Amino acid sequence: MVTRAKASHIGSALSIADIMAVLYGRTLRVSPAAPSHPERDRFILSKGHACVAVYAALAETGFFDSSLLDSYGTDGSMLMAHISHKVPGSEFSTGALGHGLPFGTGKALAAKRLGKDWRTVVLTSDGEWGEGSNWEAALFAAHHRLDNLLCIIDYNKLQSLRSVDETLRLEPLHSKFQAFGWAVREVEGHNHGALVQALEAAPWEVGKPMMLIAHTTKGKGVSFMENKVEWHYRNPTPELLDAALTEIEAAGWEEQDHA
Repeated sequence: MVTRAKASHIGSALSIADIMAVLYGRTLRVSPAAPSHPERDRFILSKGHACVAVYAALAETGFFDSSLLDSYGTDGSMLMAHISHKVPGSEFSTGALGHGLPFGTGKALAAKRLGKDWRTVVLTSDGEWGEGSNWEAALFAAHHRLDNLLCIIDYNKLQSLRSVDETLRLEPLHSKFQAFGWAVREVEGHNHGALVQALEAAPWEVGKPMMLIAHTTKGKGVSFMENKVEWHYRNPTPELLDAALTEIEAAGWEEQDHA
């Protein structure tokens, strides 16, 4: 998708691909046959620039035909370069950072007040936590005891131009969220077993919103992209695409052999 459209953010998408696989493959209570079902879980991609990972997951799980992926990033396509609520299975249009969690807290509060069991899951970037709106939402969620709200941080430690630590340091992140009144866990964000264990244990503590700090690698799975800040914006040439797909396919076969 990214190569065809000459778009960007493939590094950001690869860092969340495993999280998307676990959410849509196992833990989210959603139905492709009824994408607007009132009892569905709500998933919000706050880091809207990583939308190709979500579009791929939605296509793989039957929310729309995979042929639509060919139109990504083209004029008139509903598969925009930042995620759109017009896409079946997508709850909210994002791109300007710092909006997903505030919106998600509102959804979670609505579910509480309506006496509904559906859950809200928000995936944010790490650099996005330089936005004050997120910290206001974090205070709000704890104040209202929104234990039906789960926020996942894609903690790949790189943002658009340099590392998160150089741009605006977040540490100590775990203790900050604890001080804000959240239940906090940390996982290796490419370990499916660890992700499943954390997500299926929700709610972790009665009356506390949940923060899952997922330690990830930008550009995961492609050696020349991993931990390289330039792949926030760079798009692969056809030659680099072939090399990347060869690596990913080889890694997949290796995992099957070990299994």
